[in-house]
Amino acid sequence: MKKIMIALAALFCAASLASAQDMAVATETYNNGAMALQGGDKVVALNYFKEALALGEACGEEGAELVSNCKNAIPGVILNIAKGQINDGAYDEAIATLAEAAAKAKEYGVEGIPAEAAELTTNAYLRKGTSLLKAKDMEGAAAALKEVVAADASNGGAYMMLGQALMGSGKSDEAIEAFKSAAANGKEEQAKKMLGNLYLKQGQALLKGGKNAEAVEAFTTANSYVENPVSYKLIASAYTKLNKTSAALDAYKKYLELNPDAKDAAGVKLTIAATAQKAGNKATK
Repeated sequence: MKKIMIALAALFCAASLASAQDMAVATETYNNGAMALQGGDKVVALNYFKEALALGEACGEEGAELVSNCKNAIPGVILNIAKGQINDGAYDEAIATLAEAAAKAKEYGVEGIPAEAAELTTNAYLRKGTSLLKAKDMEGAAAALKEVVAADASNGGAYMMLGQALMGSGKSDEAIEAFKSAAANGKEEQAKKMLGNLYLKQGQALLKGGKNAEAVEAFTTANSYVENPVSYKLIASAYTKLNKTSAALDAYKKYLELNPDAKDAAGVKLTIAATAQKAGNKATK
């Protein structure tokens, strides 16, 4: 019986010693992570903290405090890695890393990180969209900027860029809605200019395709945003083709009113006179 007790005591001592050694390794691993973090090597620090977490969990109650420290540290380190990726222009990697940071924070009960990760994710999409727009990747830019306005519906600047990307992708109807949203969110002047230009281009395409009535409607809409003498001249051309002489003359006159020093002013005046004469309006000059 005495031998059995001695054996059990020896076994207990050995187990205690092993547990103490495991805890020492876990602590050293955590400290290595802290030093790596202090030295600016976030990736190495994260790996140490993850390893220390697993070691601490294996130590049971004795490792509870270390486990808590690891869980508090890990989401923030992941978040900081994502910040570096954003600064380096690695936007897709940053977005994935931010999702990981938010998920770990929720799992470990670390407050503040999910909200910051969401804000940084929107920022990453904005930077990505801006970069792709400059690179003329209109479809890629539009996809990224849609994520921005989905997260922040009051971002007028993002709506402006989204409208440009959609317009560049040939998606005029979507671009119009984006510019209208930009106008409603602090970018009214800029958005109206873009809308005027967009409807002007639509009108030109319709006029070229022989859709004169639709072209007049588009040009008129363009002028409702920003009056443009070119639009009035094109309206006059469309009305002439529609045999609406009076409306054509009014449009030509408006063209000259807005642009009296136009290079073709003399020619337009002759056109007005000829059109009026043909219509039997001899008094029109």
